[in-house]
Parts: sequence; C-alpha cells; structure tokens
Amino acid sequence: MLFPGNRGAPPTLAIDRFSLDVAESEFLVIVGPSGCGKSTILAMSGGLATPTTGKVFLGRELITQPGPNKAIVFQNFSLFPWKTVVDNIEFGLRLNHVAAEERRHRIDYYLPVIGLKGFEKHYPRQLSGGMQQRVAIARALVLRPRLLLMDEPFAALDAQNRTVMQEELVRVWSEHKPTVIFVTHSVEEAVFLADRIVVMTRRPGRIKEVIDVRETAGAQHWRARPLDQVMRHNDFQDLRARVWGLIRDEIVIE
Repeated sequence: MLFPGNRGAPPTLAIDRFSLDVAESEFLVIVGPSGCGKSTILAMSGGLATPTTGKVFLGRELITQPGPNKAIVFQNFSLFPWKTVVDNIEFGLRLNHVAAEERRHRIDYYLPVIGLKGFEKHYPRQLSGGMQQRVAIARALVLRPRLLLMDEPFAALDAQNRTVMQEELVRVWSEHKPTVIFVTHSVEEAVFLADRIVVMTRRPGRIKEVIDVRETAGAQHWRARPLDQVMRHNDFQDLRARVWGLIRDEIVIE
C-alpha cells in the first residue's frame, strides 16, 4: 500500500508483501509498532481504502467498498450525540433498508447481550466511556456482519472498563462467532483475545511472525476465566514475553 507524499515529498510505502488468510469465525489480532500499517490493513479489509497493488477478498467477494457484511468499530466511539442508544444502534440497519420489524427484533436481542438493557433512551453524554463503546459494538453486531473489524476499540477506556469490555467481547464472540480482525497496541489484550496473533514489522509493514495462541498449553481455557486470573498463568506470561520481544525489536525511537 503506497500513500502519496505531501507537498512534493516522496510517497510512503505503508505495507509491503502482506498476504494472509483468515479462517471463518477466527479471532485474529494484529500487533506491531506505531505506523506499521495495522489500521491500513483494517481499512482495506473494510473497503474504506483501496490497495495500490494486490487485492482483498471476503470469501470470493472482491472488497472494493464498505457493505453490510463488514462492520467496523473504531477507537473513538463515533456515536451521534443527538441520537439515543437505540437510534445509534439502529442507524446502520436503516441505512441498509432493513425492515422495521426486523430492526426491532435485532435490537431487542442485542441490548441485553451487550449489557445495554435499560439504557435505550439514554444519550451518549449520559453514558460512561465503556457504555458508549458497548453501543458502538452493538451497532456493529446488529448488522450481523460476516467480518467484524475492530481498530483499538478499548484504547480510550480506563483500565477497569477495558478489562470488563475485553471479557464481554470474548463472551459475545464465543456465542455468535463472527470473523474478527482486531488491532491493538496491547500485548496482553492480544494474547487474551486471539486465536492467532500477527506481529508486524516496522514500516513498511510486513508480517514478521504469526503465532497460533491455540497451540499454547492451557490457552483454550483462558477465555473462560477472568483476565486478572489468566494474566497470572505462566503460559500467558511466556507468550506475552515472546510477542513483546518480537515487537520491541521493531520499535525505532525517533
């Protein structure tokens, strides 16, 4: 992926020779140093950016634009401040001309699933950061996307809310199993959430290593436990150290 330079500056090669298959219902997490192209990969996967070379597919569908089978959750909650919780969640459904009865059915289903029951008529300003991000996640899930893209969705939350939202995301994903591509700077978050972790090099971003977390002893039980307990597990600490070591070697202090 090549970005044109500003004011006569040379173009920037953001991503180079990136090739990856993601399995149906897989939870894939991408980590790497700042500027390595993690968010650009999400943008191309969601149809928000077009690769200058190569192609991105969802199954057999060539991705060229956004669509209802792809949903994105950003770091900033991107909620409409003048709309209630329900109206925010419903926005994408209306945009995709989903019938009113079906809209209501989906919203009624996901409100308790995401922990928003009783907050239907609240406005974003009346909600905590964690609750606002729940709304953003619910807005994505009601579309029933084949692919859920998450760009550091919990980065703006305090430590307590972040932990709760990580555990909630695991629970929701375990029940519904959408394919997830998740970008984060947090190694602990990556190890806790991922089926596989893709570690990127510094720019231009290439795949440095792909780690299958499922091959780690005990990892299959991590998601069933609170994060604070999991983080004390020796295998978790060993894997965290391995991932951090790969990233640390790519960090350049300017």
